Amino acid sequence: MLTRIRTLFHRYRRETDGSVSVEFAFYMPLLLGVFAAIYTYFDAFRQEGVNLKAAYTISDLISRETSTLNEDYIDSMHDLAKLLIRVDSSISLRISVIRWDEDDNRYYVDWSKVRGGKFTEWQDGNIQEVKDDLPTMPDQERVILVETKNDIDPAFNVGLPDMDIQNFVFTRPRFAPQVKFEGQDSGGGDHNDNSGATD
Repeated sequence: MLTRIRTLFHRYRRETDGSVSVEFAFYMPLLLGVFAAIYTYFDAFRQEGVNLKAAYTISDLISRETSTLNEDYIDSMHDLAKLLIRVDSSISLRISVIRWDEDDNRYYVDWSKVRGGKFTEWQDGNIQEVKDDLPTMPDQERVILVETKNDIDPAFNVGLPDMDIQNFVFTRPRFAPQVKFEGQDSGGGDHNDNSGATD
């Protein structure tokens, strides 16, 4: 009896006949699920990277400006952000110029503009909410702060929740001490490090 069972087991182990359609029915749902999960996670990470690059691009463009900006310029930056992210979901944008005052030991907002529905303009009072995220700066120095928000819906339901991608990017003005906005007072003195002063 034991010999017969052993013989049947060896024969079963060496058996190579099978039905491809049955094996396909077993493995295809699993493979499709794995591919859907890989695509969904890859697309989410790709979209996060694209949003960050868009924020850096806008910040870099504004940092090179030497003339006064206006509402049309902010509209064009919002349109550029939508073009760069290349998705159907909407993107919200907040562009601000932040100044550090050493005497008061606090940040001030020179100007702040918003496009999209996810942000409100920064004011002197509420900019302190993000003071820990802002860089350490010399007295009367300014940075251009660009923030973006973009809602991403996963392509497939594989356990990844809806994502709210947020970016917080700051850049120092490159060719001028500050970037001014049309009709806005700068809110403080120009940066002067006395680099040209002589005794």
